[in-house]
Amino acid sequence: MATTTKTTGKETKIKAKTDAAKDLNDLFEDGLKDIYWAEKELVKALPKMEKNATSPKLKTAIQSHLEETKGHVSRLEDVFKSIGIKAKAEKCDAMAGLLEEGKSIMEETEVGSVRDAGIISASQKIEHYEIASYGTLCAFAKVLDHKEGLKLLLSTLKEEKACDEKLTSIADTNLNSKAEK
Repeated sequence: MATTTKTTGKETKIKAKTDAAKDLNDLFEDGLKDIYWAEKELVKALPKMEKNATSPKLKTAIQSHLEETKGHVSRLEDVFKSIGIKAKAEKCDAMAGLLEEGKSIMEETEVGSVRDAGIISASQKIEHYEIASYGTLCAFAKVLDHKEGLKLLLSTLKEEKACDEKLTSIADTNLNSKAEK
């Protein structure tokens, strides 16, 4: 359904869709559906990234995060269950764009350290998006008193932050220097 806008002077007001979130719980559920789609798509994308990486450390990190990501999907299903709704994925435009950018980076770089640096760059953008998403969902879950869901979401947030740190470490261990040459 198309969104209409109303311009009043310098501001543009966006008219809400008929199925727009009415309260924080609706926004929380929408966020869960969004990140659920994102994680499921990432499960499909990570093997392609691993196949295109050449650094053994990067390949291992991607393989490890693939297993974690499968766990994130399962954990999100538990969050849905904990709040009494069926797990449902709704397309996440942000993740779709980030995954497309990652694919483009691989197509636009030579195999080797340059592509590895590009894969790390794309992966960290994805991690930062996930960290922001899970952080927001945790804040919502806390306010909504979804104790079980909050615990599950915090576990995933911790893993996403650790993955980002691991990627930084791999990039810092001469990979970026090799790509510069």
